[in-house]
Amino acid sequence: MGTTHSPRSDTRARIVAVALELFSEQGYEQTSLREIADRLGVTKAALYYHFKTKDDIVHGIVQSMAAPIDDTIAWGRDRAWTPELRDELIRRFAAGMSERAPLLRFFHENQPALRDSPAGLEFKERMIAMVRLVHGPGATFEDRLRAAMSLFTINSALFLVKQDASECKEPGHIPENAVPAAGVEEAMVAAQRVALEIGALVNPPARG
Repeated sequence: MGTTHSPRSDTRARIVAVALELFSEQGYEQTSLREIADRLGVTKAALYYHFKTKDDIVHGIVQSMAAPIDDTIAWGRDRAWTPELRDELIRRFAAGMSERAPLLRFFHENQPALRDSPAGLEFKERMIAMVRLVHGPGATFEDRLRAAMSLFTINSALFLVKQDASECKEPGHIPENAVPAAGVEEAMVAAQRVALEIGALVNPPARG
């Protein structure tokens, strides 16, 4: 069976992957288009053919990496709210983000630069839509907060993974009050479990 991927789409995917890698390593503002081109092994002109600015690349990152959020929103948007729907939304979100941990790590580590960027605002809109689906209609502020916290559990898990890694960088160094370090896979399993525990507290009032 043939593939639907074109050389152009494959090149764009490579640029997005390499840019995400560099942005995560050294920060969005500290990374230049020249560095992205150099790591790719292409000229800056070749990079410009696909992306004119770093903002364009970030938009490409969001579009390619946030598909599970869009799929989950589309799945849940026209369904009546129930506790079962709430839990399935959280499971789908957690599973999709677990597969795309670099995206969450990227946004977490570059929040100041991305907060008001077009790509950052797009991602924010997706998260607002997800929170609203999880808490359902007529939710109190407390239930809205619980819904948000259940989803942001995934981001918090990645924060702890990074903290564990940074504390273990120095050979032989054991920090005071050390706890067992967690890998990404273990952290994502724990994050989904905790997200469901928090989400279980979300119960908007029945509409009469």
